[in-house]
Amino acid sequence: MWSVANTLPRDGHLEMEDAKQIMRDSVRAHRTERSDRERREAAESIAVHAAELLDGVRCVATYAARRTEPDTAPLMDVLDRAGISILLPMLGPGLSRDWARYRPGDPLEVRAPGRPPDPEGPGLGAEALAEADLILTPALSVDAAGNRLGQGGGWYDRALAHARPDARVIAILFDDEVSTEPLPVAAHDRRVDGVLTPKGLIHAVQ
Repeated sequence: MWSVANTLPRDGHLEMEDAKQIMRDSVRAHRTERSDRERREAAESIAVHAAELLDGVRCVATYAARRTEPDTAPLMDVLDRAGISILLPMLGPGLSRDWARYRPGDPLEVRAPGRPPDPEGPGLGAEALAEADLILTPALSVDAAGNRLGQGGGWYDRALAHARPDARVIAILFDDEVSTEPLPVAAHDRRVDGVLTPKGLIHAVQ
């Protein structure tokens, strides 16, 4: 059975970024093999479990998922029905950081190949992330300590510099993408506080 821990390179001579890239390639390839039914059921379960994160939350920063990621549309429906304000990232030139308000049904557009769908805007600036009480991030894997394997561009590591210190940061994954082994970590990598999967919320041990 596939697990993200089995993708960890065992060659101790590999550079850290090379080891990360091997893992990224493996997780991405496995995601393409998931059925539409698995993705749909995962998205629905994640949306249900998200409710336990929303006590006292007025604003959530989340993202519009790529096709192979756990779909975040059901989650955003839950947020909207609860009257919670939603911020979605906007990727500008050179992967610049920006955020825009979003409600389910608003237009989303893929502005460049491989990028997630962007809201129409207007952009509120990178500092708008400070409005969020809860930040839900994409990831390819997270280990027990909250170390997150991202897509490789460092977008969220830099964007999270604008988060409030009391804002919780939770990554969204499929169940088998939670690593039971420590992930390779760089000095600039930002830990998350937990992981939301179809089975529920997992708190990081920090």
